[in-house]
This record gives sequence, structure tokens and C-alpha cells, in this order.
Amino acid sequence: MRQFIIRRLFLSVFILFGVAIIIYTLIRAMPGDYVSTITAGNPNVTEEMVTRLRRLYGLDVGVFQGFINWLSQAVRGNLGTSFIYQRPVAQVISEKMWVSFWLAFIAFIIQLLIAIPLGVISATRQYSKLDYAVSTFALVGISLPGFFFAAILQRTFAIGLGVLPLQGMVTARYNYTGFRLLLDMGKHFILPVAVLTVTGVGGLMRYSRTNMLEVLNADYVRTARAKGLSENKVIYKHAFRNTLIPIVTMIGGSIPGLFSGAIITEGIFAIDGLGNTALVAMRQGDVPFIMAFNMFLAVLTLLGTLIADLLYAVVDPRVRLS
Repeated sequence: MRQFIIRRLFLSVFILFGVAIIIYTLIRAMPGDYVSTITAGNPNVTEEMVTRLRRLYGLDVGVFQGFINWLSQAVRGNLGTSFIYQRPVAQVISEKMWVSFWLAFIAFIIQLLIAIPLGVISATRQYSKLDYAVSTFALVGISLPGFFFAAILQRTFAIGLGVLPLQGMVTARYNYTGFRLLLDMGKHFILPVAVLTVTGVGGLMRYSRTNMLEVLNADYVRTARAKGLSENKVIYKHAFRNTLIPIVTMIGGSIPGLFSGAIITEGIFAIDGLGNTALVAMRQGDVPFIMAFNMFLAVLTLLGTLIADLLYAVVDPRVRLS
């Protein structure tokens, strides 16, 4: 186990290096940059001023030299200063990511609590009315566009009934503190969490159902039934544990999404999270922020994959990592 972890961490260094090269090259290949964005349409800006600004932001060098400059600072723990916010990138990310995390984490937990039980029940009652109802709900969740469902919820509960806030994270006219502030933020999170839950639960539900059906047709399940074990014991003790193996893979791959933010949902509900911030940075060509943001997601992706591999041995004792 220890050798497996060390080998994976060593390999991750080379993967991150390759990812950094690709991301930086794509960013610098984008049409325009931060200087051209902030100076566009201003007749008072001269060519000399533009050249000075490019030198100030480090955009006057080529892609290779620019990447070497960024990498030399990154390995020392300095991810640079955001062009837009004029603050260290690490500080901006640390402030914004927890808003996105709690929004996505609450929705993800609700998805698991809904999708896995319904997927298992649907598989055990295949071709029943409940199975068709669950499959229909899953298909609707997969097909429903997030922005469209968000607009329906806003029109119904915020504009029509007026029981929930339309946008934002807090009520502007009240200066809440402490527990009342948490309640106010929770009230503002209801609609975006509902959007993320409904649009994301369908895929996990169908995945759980498909894997449960595959496990129920396995030889050892038929053997367990032939031995006279109760149906609940066969399903929830023997079959369900093996169903968790592919689900663990999905959970491990979902870790970056907990921090990256939901760009469309955050934008619609005016939530100042990491996803919305990254979208603004991408539009304006904020190279330090974009690099740090994508490398942050790359590290989380590798970490999620490693955690999923380690959990295999917990879910299925037959799996041995070496």
C-alpha cells in the first residue's frame, strides 16, 4: 500500500507538469489578453502605454519564457498576483472556494441520499411502476438544462410566491450576524442547491440502478438465494457492497467539482463563488488566476483518483493495491 501511494504521488508530479504546459499554452494562445481587454475602446491609450502594461504584467515574453517564469515562482509556492483583483491568487481562491464547496457539497450529499437508495430499489423491482417512475425522473434530471430549471424556480418561488430570495447570498437590507446570518445564507442557497440536485441526481441514479442489476444477475447472488438467505440480506449485505465499487469511482471523480463551482448556476443566482470568479478571469485573460485555478483542479482530480483507488480495498477486500 505504501509503495502504491508513493508511486502514484511520484507519477502525479509529471502529470501536473504536463497539465501546466498545456494550460499555459492554451491561455497564451487565446485571442487577445488582459492588457488588450482593459485598454479596448479607450482612445487615450497609446502604443507605448500598451507596451509598458504588457511588460508590467509579464505578457511581453513568449510562451516558453512565460511558462518558465511562472513555473519558477510556482515551485516556490508563489502562484502570482491576480490581474483583476490585485491580490495573491492563493488568497482569492481560498476566499471564494468555500462558497462553491458548501453549495456543491450540500447538493452532492442530497444526490447520494436520493440516487443510491432509489437506484437500488428500482433495480430490485425491475419493470415495475416504481422502476418506470424512477427511470423517468432520472431521465428528466439528465435532460433538464440547469439554466432553464433555475429560471422556473426563480419565477415560481421568488417572483411568483415571494417565499425565497431571487439572487445573492445574503439579504442586503439586513445586517445579520452569527446564527441569523447562517439562516439567511441557507435561505439563499435553497434554489441553487435544488437546481444542482435535480440536474445531477439522474446520472447517479441510473448508474446505481445499472450496476445493481448487473450484480443481481451474478452467480454468487443466485447461490446466496439458493442457500435460503432472505432477500433483504442478499441485496443489502452481498449485492449492495459490490455495487459500491463503480460508485466509489464516481465519488472520487466528483471531488474537483466540489471546489470548482457551478459556473452557470452561480452566475444565474449571483453567487460569488469560485466558478463565477473563474469565468470572469477567463474572459479577461487573468493568466495567474486561470493557471492557479486549473492547477488546483488538477491536483484535486489526482487526489480524488487516488482516494477512489484506496477505497476499492475498503469496499472490496479482494482488491489489493501493490
